[in-house]
Amino acid sequence: MTDIAGRAAFITGGANGIGLGIARALVRAGAKLALVDLDAAALERAQAELSPVVPVFTAVLDVRDRAAYARIADAAEAALGPVSLLVNNAGVAGGAPADRLTYELWDWGMGINLGGVINGVQTFLARIVGRGAGGHIVNTASGAGLIARGGNALYTTAKFAVVGLSETLRLELAPLGIGVTVLCPGPVATDIIARTRAMQPKVTKSMSAGQRSEAFAKHEVMKNRLANGVQPDAVGEMVLAAMRDNRLYVHTDRVCAELIPARTQALLAAMPPAA
Repeated sequence: MTDIAGRAAFITGGANGIGLGIARALVRAGAKLALVDLDAAALERAQAELSPVVPVFTAVLDVRDRAAYARIADAAEAALGPVSLLVNNAGVAGGAPADRLTYELWDWGMGINLGGVINGVQTFLARIVGRGAGGHIVNTASGAGLIARGGNALYTTAKFAVVGLSETLRLELAPLGIGVTVLCPGPVATDIIARTRAMQPKVTKSMSAGQRSEAFAKHEVMKNRLANGVQPDAVGEMVLAAMRDNRLYVHTDRVCAELIPARTQALLAAMPPAA
């Protein structure tokens, strides 16, 4: 699809990081914006920045809350008109080593990173289909949704699911004129780690001094990787271009370029011999 101008876009996690970068790109393309986030102060800043250019609706929303999601969707459409661009971007980066995970951590991480995407699709898809005017869905996954590395089972599980959901929706919705894009970023210069740590349930299972030291070291490495990553506004432009060209995948770098073929080769090597 190419007709971004004049459409209303609903962006979760839209007041910070990648979500705000996508919002800025869509504003430059002439879209009206509904931004939802848990960060009320950031929403105020985003509205002050963007509302002089296009109509902007904002609301505080926990994407796990389905009833609140439906109410805010109704309010956004009352303010802006029909939403036909959906960006399921809200996410967290937390977790714990597999043997330190708890049901509380699983429910929290999966509820936001996967459940939030499902809730966005369930809330808006029937509306978009019913209006018959086409549209586009963007789901933020991760490079971790394409290849697995140790130490991040919760996050990887959710992001693999988001990729699979996106690929399936792409096939089902193409005949209806609705495009689907899945964003699989590598390191992006956001403060997602600090924001995640502020809200993540505590890891209640005890760790040794060595395990704690290793966890803190990994945390610092990830912070440094993100600090030197792609800028959110550049990611926003990548997503906008993918929406216009109706492309399925968006990669922000080549971090996974060698790992994806290795995974594919391992899958093919495990196939039974041809009959």
